[in-house]
Amino acid sequence: MSETQEMSFSEVASHNSKKDLYLVIHDKVYDATQFVDEHPGGEEVLLDVGGQDATEAFEDVGHSDEARTILDGLIKGNLKRMPGDPEPHASYPPKGEVTQSTSSSDSGAGLGVMFYALVLVGGALAFGAYQFLQTKSANEGK
Repeated sequence: MSETQEMSFSEVASHNSKKDLYLVIHDKVYDATQFVDEHPGGEEVLLDVGGQDATEAFEDVGHSDEARTILDGLIKGNLKRMPGDPEPHASYPPKGEVTQSTSSSDSGAGLGVMFYALVLVGGALAFGAYQFLQTKSANEGK
C-alpha cells in the first residue's frame, strides 16, 4: 500500500462494492474493504459513498482522532484528478488543520446563544409566576 500510487477517479469509481470498496477523502484514496464490517455507523454509510469523493460525508460527521488514525492505515494512494472528473463536494481543511480562531469563535457564539435563550426562558417563567400569584391573591381577597 504505497501512498505514492496515483489512481484516477474512474479507477476509484470501479471499487464500489462491499468486497472491493475505495473512498476518496481530501484527494487521498483509501481502501475501506477490510473496514466495512467494523464501521460503527454501519456498512450502508460506507457503501453510499463507495467509489466516490467522501470528503464531505466524512467531515460532516466529525470523526474522532481515533477514526482518523484508522483512516491513515487504509491509505491506498493519491487521487489523480483529470479533466471531466467531478469537482470536490466541499473545501474542508485537511484533517487536523482546524484553526484555533474558528473553534473558539464557534464555541463562543454557541454559549452566547445559550445564555440568551436561558435569560428568555427565565424571564418567561418569572412573568408566569408573577401573574399566577397576582391572580391567586386577587381571588383570595374576594
